[in-house]
Amino acid sequence: MTISEKQLAANRRNAVKGGVRTAKGKAISKMNALKHGLLSKQVLLKGESGKTLEELGRRLRAELKPEGELESFLVDRIVSSTWRLKRAIRIEREMLEHHMRSENFIGEVVRKTLGEAFCDDDGNTHNRFIRYESAIERQIYRALHELIRLQMPRRGKSHPPPWRLMWTLAKTQMMDSFRKKGLECHICRKMR
Repeated sequence: MTISEKQLAANRRNAVKGGVRTAKGKAISKMNALKHGLLSKQVLLKGESGKTLEELGRRLRAELKPEGELESFLVDRIVSSTWRLKRAIRIEREMLEHHMRSENFIGEVVRKTLGEAFCDDDGNTHNRFIRYESAIERQIYRALHELIRLQMPRRGKSHPPPWRLMWTLAKTQMMDSFRKKGLECHICRKMR
């Protein structure tokens, strides 16, 4: 999407003015992106237990045994993503409970079945939620894969290929298998 010259000039004028300057304004703007907490830069949200997060971090560090700055960074990434995934499970439960309650035309609260709740939702809310949840899971798996790759030489094993390369190789092998059988999959069609 391109913007007009007029809008570009206005953006440049506003950029020169600077952003939020007061401590109160900065505290407010820091939370601008925070709506549901799944993409929050803040790992711990208001009302969540710092002790529980610390305990999760302690358990994962004990299990993953990071050595050095890079491995510690990857374990921190795994801890924060795991925390977000646990939050996502709670959000999903609350979303479903919300969708299962409604008011009829005279204001009485009516319970719906899960199927009715899904039919009433336009699908965007749940689909968007599933995308966020999947992205968090991929973050965990990528960080865990990289951590294992870094730790393998200490265990006397060679590095496996990076995650992206492994996926590309698996996809190529799957496509070759389909072609040998005279079949075609959706990935094969996209690769043409």
